[in-house]
Amino acid sequence: MLLVNTIRDNFEAVLHGLQKRNFANAETVLLQVLEIDKNRKETQVQRDNLQADSNTISRQIGALMKEGKKEEAEKIKSKTSEIKEQIKTLETTYSNFEEELKQLLFTIPNVPHVSVPKGKSAEDNEIVLEHGKIPVLPENKLPHWELIKKHDIIDFDLGVKIAGAGFPVYKGKGARLQRALINFFLDEALKAGYIEVQPPILVNEDSGYGTGQLPDKEGQMYEATVDKLFLIPTAEVPITNMYRDVILEEQDLPIKNVGYTPCFRREAGSWGAHVRGLNRLHQFDKVEIVHISHPDQSYTALEDMSKYVQNLLQKLELPYRVLRLCGGDMGFTSALTYDMEVYSAAQERWLEVSSVSNFETYQANRLKLRFRGEDKKTQLAHTLNGSALALPRIVASILENNQTENGIKMPNVLVPYLGFDFI
Repeated sequence: MLLVNTIRDNFEAVLHGLQKRNFANAETVLLQVLEIDKNRKETQVQRDNLQADSNTISRQIGALMKEGKKEEAEKIKSKTSEIKEQIKTLETTYSNFEEELKQLLFTIPNVPHVSVPKGKSAEDNEIVLEHGKIPVLPENKLPHWELIKKHDIIDFDLGVKIAGAGFPVYKGKGARLQRALINFFLDEALKAGYIEVQPPILVNEDSGYGTGQLPDKEGQMYEATVDKLFLIPTAEVPITNMYRDVILEEQDLPIKNVGYTPCFRREAGSWGAHVRGLNRLHQFDKVEIVHISHPDQSYTALEDMSKYVQNLLQKLELPYRVLRLCGGDMGFTSALTYDMEVYSAAQERWLEVSSVSNFETYQANRLKLRFRGEDKKTQLAHTLNGSALALPRIVASILENNQTENGIKMPNVLVPYLGFDFI
């Protein structure tokens, strides 16, 4: 969440950024934040002054008792009782202001980086680059939901029987393709200096608040209500929360983690042809990269992460493009996001397969994630993450773009993992 000092000291810049996001009533909300903070601080001053008075009176009582002036001491004791009641009332008021301020800050999204374009929807995103040739397919080309039936490698009907729509069953070479991609992505990350972790796929409320899924996206997450746990929408949540309430040393930065997990999203309100087949699922596999960075280096890290994901797509021989998301299409917690989209030649459209984002201090402030510099002072770190990669649309694109009259050719880089080169 945003720091109050950031809002106070850079009011116009914060307001401009939130307006770029089309955040409703931005000025009113920001002024409300400053008003609540002012009341909180005034209450704190009153409480501290009364506490100082109470301490002074207590010393006076002690001195009088030593001097044997018990009656005089008893007379002023009543003052301390009154002051303590006032302090108790002010502490309650202060706590109420703190909670009100925190809950209001939770509703304010991150301020976009200056390079983020204005816009309201995906149509306003900026194309940064395109790479690769669009494959020319046979006239009888099939979308992946037809190809998987033809080759019996993914079964949606069986998934419906077991769990419901959006939970496919991968079979035979389909299952092996999943495993091959996961291992390929993890191996590539290790070569690039990432440390692999295997985190829980259930998280508590504190973790949800730490990375910004709560209170913004609770309706999109599956919840184990009895235990107040949530199935993760992405490995970003547990991996980043490994550093909640942690003070790192500056020399330990950057920290680079990678983790594979299944991911779970309710995707409430999603329907239509654009979500058919593997295009949108309730459960899917993903390899996630997470950076904890020095603020001075985080945008260099973001560019490196973008290039790293592009390198994976190049090795998979998939045509792709990179988008810089506009203010209206960015995630709630992001300051700058690049989306990578792969072209699906059978569907004849672009499919998002990765997002890499810099959150600056937005998550770190919630997480209380700091680092200690050479001067021994602590400051908030920057957090970043990215999909490297999410499997469903990668699988869809591989199947569709590589279909031939004789079957589906596998990317060369996956053959050692698969043990076959054709489906």
